[in-house]
Parts: sequence; C-alpha cells; structure tokens
Amino acid sequence: MSWSVGQVAKEASITVRTLHHYDEIGLLTPSDRTNAGYRRYSYDDLERLQRILAYRQLGFGLEEIAAILDDSSSDPVDHLRRQHAVLTGKIEELQRMVAAVEKTMEARKMGVSLNPEEMFEVFGEQDPGQYEDEVRERWGDTDAYRQSQQRTSQYTKDDWLAIKDEAAANVALFTRLFSTGVPADSPEAMDAAEEHRQHITRWFYDCGYDIHRGLGTMYVEDERFTRNYDTESPGLAAYIRDAIHANATRAGK
Repeated sequence: MSWSVGQVAKEASITVRTLHHYDEIGLLTPSDRTNAGYRRYSYDDLERLQRILAYRQLGFGLEEIAAILDDSSSDPVDHLRRQHAVLTGKIEELQRMVAAVEKTMEARKMGVSLNPEEMFEVFGEQDPGQYEDEVRERWGDTDAYRQSQQRTSQYTKDDWLAIKDEAAANVALFTRLFSTGVPADSPEAMDAAEEHRQHITRWFYDCGYDIHRGLGTMYVEDERFTRNYDTESPGLAAYIRDAIHANATRAGK
C-alpha cells in the first residue's frame, strides 16, 4: 500500500511543497514512483515523516534531523526516547514560565509592578498575592488598604529588596531578644516593635498603634502568620504580639 504526495500532505497537515523540499534535500525520499514519475510513499516513509515532524516541533533544524534519523546506531525506540526527553524538558520549562506568569498576575492584582525575573529574585517561592482576595475582602474598603495599593504600585525591584531586607532585620532582632530571654515588655523589645510599626508606616500605610495592636493579635490568632514566625523559633509570634501590645501601652494607646 502506498500514498500519493497529495494524500500524505493532507494527512500530515503540511504542504506538497514541503514534501518536495524534503525529497530534494534527501531528508524524505519516497520509496516508489509511478510510471509517470509521481511520488508514492510507503508506510515506512510515513513513519519517517512522523519522526521528522516531531523533531521539527521540538525545534530541530533539518540538517540535525537528517543526522539523527540516518544514524545507523539508532532505532525507533531511541528516537522516541530522545523525543520524550526533549519534550519533558520543554514541559518543565513551560511550567516554570507559567509559574512566573501566574506570579506576575497575582502581583499585578496587589499592585506590585515587577517582571517574572524580578518577582523570583524578590519573593523567591513565596506568592505575594497568596492572600490578596482575603485581604481585599477584609480590608478593601479601608484607607490603609487603598494607601498600600497606591504606594506599592510604584515600587521598583530595589524598593522591594529594601523592604525585604528591612523586614528580615526586624525579625532577626525579635528572634535574638526572644532567644536570649529578654522580656517582651522590656525597652529593647518595645523598641523592636516600634521599628516594626514604623516599617509598615514607611512602606505601606499609616500604621497607628490601634492597627498595630490588631496586627500583633492576628500574628497569634491566624495560624498562617504564627507558622511563619514559629517555624524556626516556636513562641516567637506570641512574643512579637506581646512586644507590640506593650509598645502601644507605652505610647498611651
């Protein structure tokens, strides 16, 4: 059984011109011709065409494909194995691209203007928009939320890196005080709490002492925040809350 060039072109969704070109360069030479000189393709020819088109989809050049297919040490299973490896690599690459795009989409929702590379550099594996729907539902109508949206939408990568480093330094200070047994209502701990409040005010929204008290309470009542603080130092979230409350009391709030 054999197929004409027109039949093969139709079934493979390519042009007759392409098949003629493959024949001219020796990539796919039909096994037979009619008495009138018309090309006729055998089943083996179709299998070779299938491999050619698969490699083309994977980005290989025609010369590379010819070298691969004409390698006498390779068999059909080798071709499939090679194509599987390349496809797996492309799938992983596409998954990384999808993750980057999704992260950027989430960032846009919360007003963060960074490209995917910058997003990964600043936030790593953390998703900056992970709780955005919940935040919008709980505080979307507040001045603090609107102020935060307006400010963060203008931040550059360097701004976010500065925010990240500043926040990390504050947590490190709390951790040192907590691990060395300094009381949460000590001047040092309350000063650390004030730095925390000023950090929020400086970068996000005007964080009064009443709002700050609420944040401290949330760090303990919401297990997600508790887990972030307590992973390395169990009890740290409660310590930060107590220091925040003590600082507000010191300020007469």
